[in-house]
Amino acid sequence: MGYCQDDKLVNTICDLYEKISKLESLRPCEDVDTLFKQLVSTCIPPNPNIDVTKMCESIQEMRSNLIKLCGHAEGHLEHHFSSILTSFEDNPLHHLNVFPYYNNYLKLSKLEFDLLEQNLNGSVPKTVAFIGSGPLPLTSIVLASFHLKDSIFHNFDVDPSANSVAARLVSSDPDLSQRMFFHTVDVMDVTESLKDFDVVFLAALVGMDKQEKIKVIEHLEKHMSPGALLMLRSAHGPRAFLYPIVEPCDLQGFQVLSVYHPTDEVINSVVISRKLDGDVGNHDHMDQASELACNCSQIHAIMNKKKSIVEEFTGSIEEQLS
Repeated sequence: MGYCQDDKLVNTICDLYEKISKLESLRPCEDVDTLFKQLVSTCIPPNPNIDVTKMCESIQEMRSNLIKLCGHAEGHLEHHFSSILTSFEDNPLHHLNVFPYYNNYLKLSKLEFDLLEQNLNGSVPKTVAFIGSGPLPLTSIVLASFHLKDSIFHNFDVDPSANSVAARLVSSDPDLSQRMFFHTVDVMDVTESLKDFDVVFLAALVGMDKQEKIKVIEHLEKHMSPGALLMLRSAHGPRAFLYPIVEPCDLQGFQVLSVYHPTDEVINSVVISRKLDGDVGNHDHMDQASELACNCSQIHAIMNKKKSIVEEFTGSIEEQLS
């Protein structure tokens, strides 16, 4: 097919895309689960020969469509398991391990918290926003339950049904029901209230193509307070067939602090940046790129040392839930 990179891998992804695109529904069932598990297992292994940004136009188009299919399937999966969880008579949050990817969220949230901790200079965020929280807001739940136990979380999603089931999920928890709030709104319509947040998380699938993602980032830059942190999820290598890529150069008006690319089953890369003071203006991107390269190498070294700690943490949580 004329690819200049890993032909076999790309061919496999194209074949899976063809099968997924022909499914009558993306709601959880045996066929859907099998195909997406195959897709994820194909894309997870790190591959230095894959750079999706340099692939031909037809592959770029396929990738864009595949990311949207993944987003729709992920939404259905989260709705499905959130509904299962709310059916428990006791606190649904005591049964989060029924969600098949809960362990991944534990690891990702621990990594994100570690990155936050390194860049907050000892302070603890009072208010956190999560944009695109969905029907199963696991990142907010895990961070609020285990890492940011005094912070207030505001979850934003454009889908009222997602917020409805997510709110029911935390309503019976005596702690999180008092610290977690849900807002049904398009983030592009949120302006002044964005200034209230110390940290803003942007979900990977908010803005599923490059133009949409940059529009959202520009909106956040316009309305966030100087000094506030923006935590984004990106993708690297073959994993970019599953989620959009955020490059440091996309973050105009922010100082990019670090970028971390996991190599285990955690799919998303993490990008953390700080909103610049408007009087300071953008840093020179060549200087920032040099500084970022240094930060990235330091972060990877720190994260590699902490990997066993993350494993211990997730193991202890799983024991508590079993």
